[in-house]
Amino acid sequence: MKNYKSGDVRNVAIVGGSGSGKTTLTESILLNAGVVRRRGTVNAKNTVSDTAAVEQEYGYSVYSTVCSVECGDRKLNFFDCPGSDDFSGASVTALNMCDSAVLLMNGQYNMEVGSINNHRLIRKLGKPVFFAVNYVDNEKCEYDNIVEAIRSQFGGGVYPVQFPETSGPGFKSVIDVLSMKRYTYTADGAAPQIDDVPAALADKAQTLHDALVEAAAENDEALMDKFFDQGELSDEEILTGLRKGIASDSFFPVLCLSAAQNVGVSGLVDFVCNMAPSPLDVAPVSNTKDEEVKPTSDGATSLFFFKTSMEPHIGAVSYFKVMCGTVHSGEDYTNADRGSKERIAQLFTSNGTIRTEVSELCAGDFGCTVKLKDVKTGNTLNAKGADNSFNFIKFPNYKYSRAIKPVNEADMEKMMSIIARMREEDPTLVIEQSKELRQVILRGQGEFHLRTFKWCIENNDKLQINFDEPKIPYRETITKPARADYRHKKQSGGAGQFGEVHLIVEPYEEGKPLPELFKFGNQEFKMSVKGTDEYPLEWGGKLIFVNSIVGGSIDARFMPAILKGIMQRMEQGPLTGSYARDVRVIVYDGKMHPVDSNEISFLLAGRNAFSAAFKEAGPKILEPIYDVEVLVPSDYMGDVMSDLQGRRGMIMGMESEGNYQVLKAKVPLKEMSTYSTSLSSITGGSGSFVMSFANYELVPTDVQNELIKEFEAKQNEED
Repeated sequence: MKNYKSGDVRNVAIVGGSGSGKTTLTESILLNAGVVRRRGTVNAKNTVSDTAAVEQEYGYSVYSTVCSVECGDRKLNFFDCPGSDDFSGASVTALNMCDSAVLLMNGQYNMEVGSINNHRLIRKLGKPVFFAVNYVDNEKCEYDNIVEAIRSQFGGGVYPVQFPETSGPGFKSVIDVLSMKRYTYTADGAAPQIDDVPAALADKAQTLHDALVEAAAENDEALMDKFFDQGELSDEEILTGLRKGIASDSFFPVLCLSAAQNVGVSGLVDFVCNMAPSPLDVAPVSNTKDEEVKPTSDGATSLFFFKTSMEPHIGAVSYFKVMCGTVHSGEDYTNADRGSKERIAQLFTSNGTIRTEVSELCAGDFGCTVKLKDVKTGNTLNAKGADNSFNFIKFPNYKYSRAIKPVNEADMEKMMSIIARMREEDPTLVIEQSKELRQVILRGQGEFHLRTFKWCIENNDKLQINFDEPKIPYRETITKPARADYRHKKQSGGAGQFGEVHLIVEPYEEGKPLPELFKFGNQEFKMSVKGTDEYPLEWGGKLIFVNSIVGGSIDARFMPAILKGIMQRMEQGPLTGSYARDVRVIVYDGKMHPVDSNEISFLLAGRNAFSAAFKEAGPKILEPIYDVEVLVPSDYMGDVMSDLQGRRGMIMGMESEGNYQVLKAKVPLKEMSTYSTSLSSITGGSGSFVMSFANYELVPTDVQNELIKEFEAKQNEED
């Protein structure tokens, strides 16, 4: 493969819902480009894209595949992305790295949630999009209805630039309304036969052609003036106007094809290569210093590594984008994130595991290399004179969590090492060794996601693991002031232990002043503040520690020990052992012994006094509440809403998105444990959701009583 300048490169992400045919489309593109001599199929397990053992076992894509083909005098880099929402991290990476997207629609169906989710992501990232309707050869496909559904769902600016001469099993020819020609294809990838539009379809083609001319004129003021004056535009002017419309997100072309029959595939590739923006035509990415980095080929070179793939007998294959400059094989680089030195010994372009060695790659292009010492996904390598680091890919929040542990406890370190390696291939996997929950928590995009990687660990790495329900990170707090004292006294020959602490606890609220007087029963306690310390807690909330000792009843040197004892009890709350938060503690009195008082005595006295006061201060348990946004077909809206309400969810609002509804709710995390499975069951797989932490709120009384009862029973078992 020859070297291409930045302006001749096109970077495109091929995305779409499960079963839309992205992998099959990739095979046809590679066949037409001469990269492969025979198209593989998913069923035969011999495709270029799906080479991982788990992909071949289950017949679906788990990882994205980077491919590069030559298209005339241009180079097309494209990603074949997984369709399942559970593996959306690969699509997020691809769309961030590419300059435009092909959204592949399944022509057998009207509209699918996978298409909508991908389109939302495309719009969020501001990428130009080409719609391509696949399976036009299926008897269920009604192309004109699909185009109208796309327009209805995604708004104006949607224009067909092609339509099939006939849909269904007889689909072999495409009417191109830009060139006003008919293209007839054969499945072997040979150049299509080109002739005139049949007379029976001439009026339809002309109507669609006229609409394209008007759309082209609307995207350029000079073209608009000419169109009004002369009523027509030249072919090149039409293309210029449409390119501007694509780049400005006001024109969205629709094309038709059958990837399996290789009908319309070369037309799609030619159209995209001709109309998609190059890296020079899009807004430059900013580095972590918020400086724009333009993809110019001269000057110092920076490489951003967006993907790592583990291959047998080779190890890590590292994929990168040239962010600026030009990379040559044999050059030395510095890792901006890790400080290590690296040499790029070999450069390749890739088509899955098929790699072609090249001598250089310019800014905006993709490549890969092997045998790097210390480069991880997300790292930046800089040549001498460059000082960039990039962190612009934002992955979706997790939706599903499971506690994970090896069947053999001795394999814990091995398991953690395996997961760390797997995270290089899929950064949406999150692993947490939770001190609070005393569990190792694996988080991902859904049950399907984690089940897939469980298969990988057990079959590829031969390590048996178990999934358990993760514990909920509750919080404990108080709702009213309370007072307590505790004397710790121990005598066992020689020096003893003695410490007595009197303290008051009250709920802490930001900006709320400390009362000058507390009253409990018939007793009044006037505060005389000597010092106040504020401690933000790593788990959220604060502890306010107030020294109100008068008359030297407790020496100042023992106050840190009292604070330590209180903090120990905050880390393991009195109700359920959960973290406590938002408490103000006032130590106002106590006693000490000139010989027997020491730090351990006051630590224990402070801890027990705090625990006793906490239980009398209207203690409450807080639970994490999540913002949940569900995308669901209108027909299932009632069932989904009822299910959320049954999960103690509070419906916050809803809005329409084409034929779908977006339902927004606040739901306790405890109730979301199996939601991905339930939503799929309720909607027949047509619903999806995202969730993010919102806040902590008080649990209902009946739930609190049950949690306390469970904790006490567990404590009794351990005793």
